[in-house]
Amino acid sequence: MAKEWNGERREPVFDGFPEPEEKPRRAPPKKRKSKRKKRPPLLSRLVYWLLMLGLWGAVGASAVVAYYAAQLPPIDQLAIPKRPPNIAILDDNGTLLANRGDMGGAAVHLAELPPYLPKAFVAIEDRRFYDHWGIDPIGILRALVRDATGHGGMEGGSTLTQQLAKNLFLTQERTVSRKIQEAILALWLEHKYSKDQILELYLNRVYFGSGAFGVEAASQKYFGHSARDVTLAEAAMLGGLMKAPSRYAPNHNLAAATDRARDVVNAMLEQGFITKPMAELALAQPAKPVKLNGGTINYVADYVMDQLDALVGPVDEDISVRTTISAPLQTAAEQALREALSAKGAHYDVTQGALVALDPDGALRALVGGRDYSESQFDRATSAKRQPGSAFKPFVYLTALEHGLTPDSVRNDAPINLRGWQPENYEHRYMGPVTLTTALANSLNTVAVRVGLEVGPAAVARTAHQLGITSNLDINPTIALGTSAVTPLELTSAYVPFANGGIAVAPYVIARVATANGHVLYQHAPSTNGSVIAPDYVAMMNRMLSETLISGTARRADLPGWQAAGKTGTSQDFRDAWFIGYTSHMTCGVWLGNDDNSPTKRASGGSLPVVIWSRFMQVAHAGLAPAPLVDGIWSEPVAPNIPVANAIVNFFAGQSQPAAQTPPSQHWPRAAQTQSAPSRPARRDYDGRFLPPASIPNGSEANRQQEKPFFGLF
Repeated sequence: MAKEWNGERREPVFDGFPEPEEKPRRAPPKKRKSKRKKRPPLLSRLVYWLLMLGLWGAVGASAVVAYYAAQLPPIDQLAIPKRPPNIAILDDNGTLLANRGDMGGAAVHLAELPPYLPKAFVAIEDRRFYDHWGIDPIGILRALVRDATGHGGMEGGSTLTQQLAKNLFLTQERTVSRKIQEAILALWLEHKYSKDQILELYLNRVYFGSGAFGVEAASQKYFGHSARDVTLAEAAMLGGLMKAPSRYAPNHNLAAATDRARDVVNAMLEQGFITKPMAELALAQPAKPVKLNGGTINYVADYVMDQLDALVGPVDEDISVRTTISAPLQTAAEQALREALSAKGAHYDVTQGALVALDPDGALRALVGGRDYSESQFDRATSAKRQPGSAFKPFVYLTALEHGLTPDSVRNDAPINLRGWQPENYEHRYMGPVTLTTALANSLNTVAVRVGLEVGPAAVARTAHQLGITSNLDINPTIALGTSAVTPLELTSAYVPFANGGIAVAPYVIARVATANGHVLYQHAPSTNGSVIAPDYVAMMNRMLSETLISGTARRADLPGWQAAGKTGTSQDFRDAWFIGYTSHMTCGVWLGNDDNSPTKRASGGSLPVVIWSRFMQVAHAGLAPAPLVDGIWSEPVAPNIPVANAIVNFFAGQSQPAAQTPPSQHWPRAAQTQSAPSRPARRDYDGRFLPPASIPNGSEANRQQEKPFFGLF
């Protein structure tokens, strides 16, 4: 049975022939592998491109950094800019009164501060300050996340080092270029200085608002004391200012400043800088800024700055200026003026005032240039020229004494007419024949004018200038009534010779100037302008001016236990009210009026000025042993010689009434008996008194020509 074919091919077989050799069977061809490579996973490609982008980004960033770095000075030439000098103005005991200079306060060392003060800034501004190297990537990332999520953080992306770099080298503009330069400079600062040095620089340079640069200036500004003495609550409030100095300034927005300080305290607690009890106390008793009361001490500071340049020249380092000002007396002067104006200023329609107090050697002990420095920085004590009125009369009567009259010489208080000018007394009443003492005590204008004409306006001006008046004086008959304007400081200083025995002084306020390291730049040397009043005349003037407080226009003056003297003054239409009074211990002058020179409601020198003077002088003399003024004795009163005086007045008034001839008086003061009148002409009038040539009746034509300018207005 034939086998079943299985489909394979069979070759035919021939018997007797050998079978052909079987060729090897060729294996089936292998499939070719595809030449296309498998693509890498997506993650691998992402990493690759990120690396490439990072590489090129780094190259680009390096180029940008290099570009902006080129805009900066070479690194090897970088240096911390010198801090602008501060001028610390101190009182006579070394207590700080004020700071002057661009920074508003002196620099302090980190070691001088309480430890929690610098930590407050680290906690709220840069918690990783001691860990980073000038730039804090983690801090930047944290700030970005919080900004993106809307959860406001308590710190920004800039480190303290970056903030310092910005303050030292850059502007406050918010640009990418400025931020790049800030980062470069921060790296340089971290390389150049230690962390503590950077922090100290930061605390002394950054702005704290209200014109205060540096933590010392800010502490003085807001809390009234040094940064060395701040409490934890105050430190937290200072630290909180960095975010927005104007917004969080406690003297402008105490509520916002308190809330911000609470954040600072919590941050300090969280980072372990303070204990929980410390935090609880600080939160329970938040800091409060000192109340600004107008700061009249700033009038003193401004006056010091005006004087300083002439003494030490330009200042290029921190200095301290020891003044002659007494802080307690300055406060007493400010309170006396402020309280009087608050109580009676509206009643008298008086809005401004000034007070000056001087020691017998001319040292300025108190100076108030106005009611409120914050409202007006104009210093009325040193710069306002106002008519002194009758407060000028002591120079008239002193000149008369030096020309031979005595306090008991008699002149007629009666109406007078000088070519149409008719000076009148305050109450339009006349007392007839009176002594010079009575005339001065009661401020009788007609007698002052008569006496001024007898001695001559030029002689009166010369006397005033010798005693300390520096302003120009109009040489005419009105000088006797104080029509030439002067400042309160110069008028008060011109009274000092009455108090100290006749020595003219130049008022001064700066006692010593030294650098921060103690090098003395200036030391005041005691000096005077010499004797300008003979002792007997000093005694006479003190007797006359004392009567002003006893029975005259200053009867309201109150200084128990002390012999005092002085003179009131009221200018025309009650525009100015003065009282200059003195003891052997101090001379004090008070002026009241209005800046626009408008009339007051009958404010006279014997009203508010005397009250202010009394309140201040009681404080100034508290605890001191009373000492009398220079006094003396002269002969019995001189008999009235009214016709002679009237003749002189008639001459100047253009009248022809002849003068009565009378013998020279025998009642001269002792000083005149033993010495000739200093620097006075040797000629005498009909009563035996010395007179300058221009004041002698029937004088030469040259003398009469000299007098013409005096009467140009009449």
